[in-house]
Formats: sequence, C-alpha cells, structure tokens
Amino acid sequence: MFRSPPSFFSNSQIQSSRSGYSSNSSMAYAFPEEVLEHVFSFLNCDKDRNAVSLVCKSWYEIERWCRRRVFIGNCYAASPEILIRRFPEVRALEMKGKPHFADFNLVPEGWGAYVYPWIVAMSASYPLLEEIKLKRMVVSDESLDLISKSFKNFRVMVLTSCEGFTADGLASIAANCRNLRELNLKESDVDDISGHWLSHFPDCSTSLVSLNISCLLSEVIFSALERLVARSPNLKILRLNRSVPLEKLPNLLRRAPQLVELGVGSYTHELRNDTFTSLASAFSGCKQIRDLSGFWDVAPAYLPAMYPLCSRIISLNLSYGTIESPELLKIVSQCSSLQRLWVLDHIEDSGLEAVAMSCKDLQELRVFPSEPYRVEPNVTLTEKGLVSVSHGCIKLKSVLYFCRRMSNAALVSIARNSPNMTRFRLCILEPRVPDYLTHQPLDAGFGAIVEICKDLQRLSLSGLLTDQCFKYIGTHAKKLEMLSIAFAGDSDSGLHYVLSGCHSLRKLEIRDSPFGDKALLANAAKLETMRSLWMSNCPVSFGACKLLGRKMPRLHVEVIDEGGSPESRPDECPVEKLYIYRAVAGRRDDFPGFVWTVNSNSPERFS
Repeated sequence: MFRSPPSFFSNSQIQSSRSGYSSNSSMAYAFPEEVLEHVFSFLNCDKDRNAVSLVCKSWYEIERWCRRRVFIGNCYAASPEILIRRFPEVRALEMKGKPHFADFNLVPEGWGAYVYPWIVAMSASYPLLEEIKLKRMVVSDESLDLISKSFKNFRVMVLTSCEGFTADGLASIAANCRNLRELNLKESDVDDISGHWLSHFPDCSTSLVSLNISCLLSEVIFSALERLVARSPNLKILRLNRSVPLEKLPNLLRRAPQLVELGVGSYTHELRNDTFTSLASAFSGCKQIRDLSGFWDVAPAYLPAMYPLCSRIISLNLSYGTIESPELLKIVSQCSSLQRLWVLDHIEDSGLEAVAMSCKDLQELRVFPSEPYRVEPNVTLTEKGLVSVSHGCIKLKSVLYFCRRMSNAALVSIARNSPNMTRFRLCILEPRVPDYLTHQPLDAGFGAIVEICKDLQRLSLSGLLTDQCFKYIGTHAKKLEMLSIAFAGDSDSGLHYVLSGCHSLRKLEIRDSPFGDKALLANAAKLETMRSLWMSNCPVSFGACKLLGRKMPRLHVEVIDEGGSPESRPDECPVEKLYIYRAVAGRRDDFPGFVWTVNSNSPERFS
C-alpha cells in the first residue's frame, strides 16, 4: 500500500484520497507536478506505483509520465503498443516469456515468447532506453543487433534462461553499446562456436561493472577477456564459464582485485606448487569478494587456496561442480557469514549439520540432486540434514531441497524451527512417496508448514498427498503467491480448496494430478485475479476449455496439444496441456501449429 510521507500530506488529505477523489479534487492540485514526481520517485515497488496511479486522474497522468521502470510478468499479457501508450518515458524494461514449467521441458519448443516485436516497437518510441532484462524468451541475433543500434545510452542487458541467439548477436552488443555496464547471460542457451565476440568490445570500453558468461559452452578467447577485465576498473561481478582454466584465473584476479562476486571456471589442473601458490596469492588479494560460484571439474587439492575468502563469503554456489562431502564440510565450516548456500547433494547430512553449526546467518538453502535418475541413492542425504539446518539457522527463510524421503515429523520440526519461512520447495525424487516412517500421506507435514509459516509466499509440493493437504493450504496459506503441484491430490476438491482459499495466489502450476473440469469452472472468477494457471496431464476436457473461454472473455485460454487438433476429438477428451493467463492485450498472433485458443468473438472457433 502507498504510504504518503507525513511531511507532504495531512491526515485529512490521506483520508480523502482513500475515499476516491475525482480529478477535480483539491488533493490532485495540492502540490505542483514537480513535487509529486519527486515524491513518486521514492516508490520502487510496482504495487505502490500502481496504487498511486489509482488515486485520481491527475496522479494517474503524473505517474505514467514519470514511470521509468516497467515489469511485465507475461509477454502476452500486454502488447508493445499498450506499454508505449501507457508509459511514454520508460528507461528500463523487465519481462518474462514462457511459463515456469519450461524449465522442466514441459513447454514444447516453438511455443512462442519472441522478443523481436517488442524491440522493434521500443526502438521507435524509447530512444533513451537503458536496460532490458528478459527471462525465458526467444532472443534472435536480429533483436540484439537492433538493440545495439537503437539505444545510444544502453547500459544493462540481462538474458536469463533465454535462447535463439548466437555469438554474432553478442558481438553487436559488445561493439555498439559503448556505455554497457552489465551483460548477464545467466543459464541461457547460446550458439557460440568460436568465442570471438569478446574481442568486439572496443579498446575504449571501460564502463563494465558486471559480466556473466558462465553459460557459454565454447572456449573464450582468453586474451580478449583478460584485456577487457584489465581496462574495467569498476568491474564488480565476473562469472566465468567452464572453459577458463584454473591456471589462468590468477591473472584475471590480479587485474580485478575490486571484485565483489566471482564465478570460477574450471577448477582442476595437474597439481603444481607454483600454480597453488599463485592461486592462493591471487585469492588473498581479493579483499572484497562476498559471492563465490562456479568450480567446475574440481581438483580437491586446490580448494585450500580459496579458504582465505570463506570468512567473508555471504553467498556460495557450489551446485555446478562435484565436491565431495569431506571437502564441502571444510569449506562451509569456515563460512561464518554465509547467508545463501546452493550446493549438490554431495554435502550429505553431515555437511548440513556443519552448516547448522557454523552458518548462523543462513537465510537461503538450495540442495540439488547430483544424479536425479539414479535408482539407488549415491549419497547420504535425508530429511535429517534439512531439520538440522532449520534448527541451527534461525534466520532461514527460503528452501529448495531435493531428497529421496521425508516424514511428517520432519516437516513439522522444520515449520516450528523456521516460522518466518517465505519460500519452501520440497522435491522428493520419486513421485507419490509417503511418510517413510508411518507410510501415511504427508498432509500433516505440509499442513504444519502452511499453518505455522504465516508469511509463506511460494510453495512446491511433492510426496503422497491427498485433498486434505490442499484443504490445509486453502485454509492457512493466505499470503501464498505461487504454488507448484505434481503427482498429488485425490479429486477436484483439492483444486477447489486452493482456488477458493488462497486469496493472494498469483501463479499456479500443476502436472499429473487428478484436477479437472468441475473445480476449474467453479472457480473461473478467481482466475481473473491471477497472473496464470498451467495444467499438464490433468483430466481437463476440451469442452471445459471452450466453456471457460466463453465464460471469461478477458482470460486467454491456450490449449497445447502436440497430438493434433483437439477439434478432431470429442469435447470430453482431455487436453495435453492448458495455459490460462490474464491479459489486457488481444490474443497473440504467433501461434505455432500445436496451440489453439478460444476466439472471444466466436467461442466455438479455435485457431
């Protein structure tokens, strides 16, 4: 909610604004526009900016002209034309494309989320655009080239989990964006054969503050990288890819002792004393590093070289490389200031016990599987490790935990130990696994999580769960914004409990669960308050999709079916995938052949 600074507004003015003043009210003209623009500039939250724009027409106009940053959670929820008309002076755009389940290969290739039409429109209307941050979008070389030539003061390019571009597009950004401060290619799929694009940064380029090339698969031209780092005195973040060898790392560190975040490349090499000494000396010279990641292909003998950094590290991501439990235990035991830890399950229960004893400021823990498809466990990682962390790290707020077993008692303990949890994602590798001690569903455990953790905003479920679990969620999870469900539930009642009870829910994603037409149609109005709903391999019929599209014309109802047109089958046949999202724009015009949507003008006709 927008809070007016008391030095600017009296209590009576605040009360008047809440009661809905018109554009002719004294509230609207109480201060010059310049003063209001200055006040609005202190509002960084989108919700606060949106609330301000609803006070009156005058504030709406002032806010739209002074809005510099825009976030669009679904590239098909709006259109470039709507964005430009609504906010004429944008300097920074952040936008997401494909649904979250695309990270698990559930969204077919070619589904959409192309950024090029947005870039074309913005190049004509936003000449002063400085930042573009994209996630799960298709970005072509043509798009990157147009960006590099259209926005003369372009500074920030972040491409997270994006695809479609090559080294040629990156070369355009490097060569033409002379004021570039940040280039982040986090987890993107880049077709980069030669690695030549780094040499396209001009010799006069000294503005770089952040460079993340960790996703690149090809070798980089090290001499070009070294020169770029050397002439970037303000470089604070450097994340290298696997091709940067260990013996080259000291040269980079000596040229950038001011680094705050470092992503190490390959960390293996034939053991040599001179290499170890050089590496240890380079690490010791980096007094400001607080964030450490990378470490592919680790040679354990070289790990002690990074020990001098441990006491200062706040964030540690070791989820890329295989480091065995004894070495991990030595590292985390020295990280007394650690707030965020991402690691593979090689840490085992013993390593997490060391975390609980040593890392009292830990707020976020993510433990990923090293061999998720292996039948027999290759490590000793159980629910005990997570219970230990929740007991020892009282500041814990965010968890992503992959394991092979769980119990209700453990979940209850975690909830009681970490009542301030805001994100809890549990992934039991085998579907529908019950409490391994009692062989009962995990309903009571997750019920404790949602009842005790009052501020929970994101939840991912796994294990054997009945509709009772979803009743707990609907009853207690009033601040829940995103829920992920897989292989869970008994009937439509489970989905009904969630949609009717979770008032703050914005994103819901479901796969392989018995939720169908009845709950979906009964809660159709709730869908208009959400950003999106994804359902795959659920008993939702084609007829229900048509009925929902007819009933809620402001929703976009997309049927995704790679098996052929749903029109060729009876209406009661289930669809493969269903994606529903709220939009202010008309339906998109880039549908691939396996996507159908209800035409609001003619509900029975699909395209």
